[in-house]
Amino acid sequence: MRKGMFTFFGGLVLSALLSFGAMAQQAEIEETINSQFDAFRADDFAAALEFATPNLQRYFQTPENFRSMVSNGYPMVQNPAEVRFLDRRADGSRFYQVVQVVDPKGFTHLLGYLMEQTDAGWRIGGVQILDAPGANV
Repeated sequence: MRKGMFTFFGGLVLSALLSFGAMAQQAEIEETINSQFDAFRADDFAAALEFATPNLQRYFQTPENFRSMVSNGYPMVQNPAEVRFLDRRADGSRFYQVVQVVDPKGFTHLLGYLMEQTDAGWRIGGVQILDAPGANV
């Protein structure tokens, strides 16, 4: 009976630790994305680029190149009126985080963020505009 109780409580502890780890990971991912939004709001594209993976940093090379891409392809992230974190799913060591952004004009956009763990923490490896059924895009 004692062995069974130990296994039961050990399982509860392990489950709690895994759950805490997942919550901490989620918080770190959201902090990275929110920090990039803050940099966009401050019109600081050099800081915003720091939240990208090293591969993306090499691809864009300069904050000006990054600004051009964001302004032309993702203007909704530059000064969002509202940001909500929705679904997240794992793909090996990477995560896909769905983010709902309401732009300053009130239009809703769904974005899929590819998040990758790096030596510097979680970084953004790409962003994709997702279809938003029922959204006013």
